[in-house]
Amino acid sequence: QVQLVESGGGSVQAGGSLRLSCTVSGHTLDGVSMGWFRQAPGKEREGVAAVYTGPGRGTKYYYASVKGRFTISQDNVDSTVYLQMNNLKPEDSAMYYCAAATESPRFVVTAASYNVWGQGTQVTIAS
Repeated sequence: QVQLVESGGGSVQAGGSLRLSCTVSGHTLDGVSMGWFRQAPGKEREGVAAVYTGPGRGTKYYYASVKGRFTISQDNVDSTVYLQMNNLKPEDSAMYYCAAATESPRFVVTAASYNVWGQGTQVTIAS
């Protein structure tokens, strides 16, 4: 059974940084799209970033709202996906979720394509 556990959330001032971690168990990261999504109270869930590492290649995708500020990476040895968040803004405040698309053979970035989700970690940015 695939399980995802997020950590690293917290409260920081605007302009600060946080690094989120997503530990994956029960499945390899090779050939699997891994994504970060977020949802603020009263708002729809939105994509943040995604990463895919397959045989001999890797690719990343960033949604416009975080491009240039956030960096997604993964460590296949430790089965962990990271989200480094810099220059944080109050509008980045949300519950952040890690997700895996274990049933898709291609790189996917939309939430509907992800079938395994973590419980989330809260990020709060004070202005």
